Amino acid sequence: MAVKVLVVDDSGFFRRRISDILNAARNIEVVGTASNGAEAVDLVQKLQPDVITMDFEMPVMDGISAVREIMRVRPTPVIMCSSLTFDGARVTLDALEAGAVDFLPKNFEDISRDPGKVQKILAEKIREVAGSKTTNALQFKSTGDKKADMKAKREAIRAALKASKEPTPAPSKPAEQKDVVAEPVKQTAAPRRSSPSIKSSDVKLVAIGTSTGGPVALQQILTSLPANFSKPIVLVQHMPANFTAAFAERLNQICKIKVKQAEDGDTLEPGVALLAPGGKQMMIDRRNGGSIRIIESDKRLNYKPCVDVTFGSAANVFQGGVLGVVLTGMGSDGKDGAALLKKTGSSVWAQDQESCVIFGMPMAVINGGFADDVMNLDQIARKLVEEVS
Repeated sequence: MAVKVLVVDDSGFFRRRISDILNAARNIEVVGTASNGAEAVDLVQKLQPDVITMDFEMPVMDGISAVREIMRVRPTPVIMCSSLTFDGARVTLDALEAGAVDFLPKNFEDISRDPGKVQKILAEKIREVAGSKTTNALQFKSTGDKKADMKAKREAIRAALKASKEPTPAPSKPAEQKDVVAEPVKQTAAPRRSSPSIKSSDVKLVAIGTSTGGPVALQQILTSLPANFSKPIVLVQHMPANFTAAFAERLNQICKIKVKQAEDGDTLEPGVALLAPGGKQMMIDRRNGGSIRIIESDKRLNYKPCVDVTFGSAANVFQGGVLGVVLTGMGSDGKDGAALLKKTGSSVWAQDQESCVIFGMPMAVINGGFADDVMNLDQIARKLVEEVS
């Protein structure tokens, strides 16, 4: 059955082009278009689409107001079409807080130059948020060969770990503390739930990775932490470069702890959350008891930043001392990083299906057998305060 989509934009050109692109995609049908938010609210109730693509600036009713009203009258997954600017990022974050599930860059040049690429990205996103069984987005560029894909991903992660150390060689380590790279792991069928206790003294770093639905989830967790939270935190959220700075600024304004976009050379500090910059990879190295390296991304890795890369470097630096948390998101980014953490004695928490916008990333970690605990988003925030802070 085709995924039914409502396209909302005040630009006639954009409505036509997006409609043409989506109607040409497999198992997707544009059932209607709207030129403003008020019209969109009416059509949502009449047409009952599975997914809505929504613009921001429109007459009569803007996109954010429309999202709020849609969530009130007939909750429906909304993908915002956003400009890649700092101001565009701020508005996008407002829309996500209002109830939108995800966003995509609104780039007329790409639509005109490479509609095939736009169709692939947009169609994949729509199928995912509509709950389709279509294969999740991969965290590296697929060759079509599963064995070659896995080998390429391991090599890319290994190269990133090596790059993080070359300029500042790490101190020699005992023989038994070897750098590790995840191997393919056969997935099990069912998640395992447990409630292990964590010794706060064992946790040297809290590392959180997420994608679709992550901005709201991170906001819920981080605003729950007290100003005197005693652990350093690193955050990996799949976002474009211009968005992460605005997101860090927003979190810093509403949280008791300090939140900033990570910069090369930043030192890990208690009660400070460092957000990986979009378009780069964030590594942890051993300088000053733990600090940040920001490097260019390996071309084989599609996610920039990538949870696996950050988790992997943290596993090598703080062996047995990392609490990894994998939240809502498409795909399986974080699974191999969680494997690295478990291999070196660290703990991993995963968000449960009931509280996820998209269960892909946590499910991959759970089914891989790497989750020490599976819990609701509310529980994650509470346990961080009660058991880790």
